[in-house]
Amino acid sequence: MPQPSLLRRCVACLLLSSTVAGAWAQSVALTGVSGTRALVVVDGTAPKFLSAGQTHQGVKLLGVAGDTATVDVGGRQHTLRVGEAPVSIGSSASASGTGERVVLTADGRGHFVAGGQINGQSVRFLIDTGATNIILGEADARRINLPFDKGQKVGVSTANGQAVGHMLRLQSVRLGDVQVYDVAAIVLPQAMPYVLLGNSFLTRFQMLRQNDQLTLQKRF
Repeated sequence: MPQPSLLRRCVACLLLSSTVAGAWAQSVALTGVSGTRALVVVDGTAPKFLSAGQTHQGVKLLGVAGDTATVDVGGRQHTLRVGEAPVSIGSSASASGTGERVVLTADGRGHFVAGGQINGQSVRFLIDTGATNIILGEADARRINLPFDKGQKVGVSTANGQAVGHMLRLQSVRLGDVQVYDVAAIVLPQAMPYVLLGNSFLTRFQMLRQNDQLTLQKRF
């Protein structure tokens, strides 16, 4: 089971999108901070460190404070924070979670970690194509008020042996600007550093991996 990184480099991928001149959507990911610099990925291109005042492909870094970075996109300021759900800007379609595509950047260990939402509550996801369903620990489930104890009991094989979990359906799951509904999940008793984003969510998308970029395109 992956453990939280103790490195200063962040392992969150926060996506934001904006409509520029009403013609195209721009995605920006904050993938790390180092001192007063922020590591950003714009539209899936190679990551680039920015210092305050520098601009990369229309994204200007205004400053870094702790685990947050403030950027200017299209004349509007936005603050990104590590571990929180993705921030959507621009069109009302994006704000409502009706986007069609998400681009994620791998961390230093090759994992895809991103903030997201379950039933409107913030969680941290780890993409796991080996998991049949979304997998949560009880601590996360209680924090976001999931009634998991009413779910069906199921046996699950874990790295630590067999465990009894509770299966339930999630009303909504959001990653970046895309949102899907009625998604199967299992809550396990042990503590987990992330919510595993398994195939009950991922199979709703076409997935394309290119180097350290993973694109999820919604199926219709």
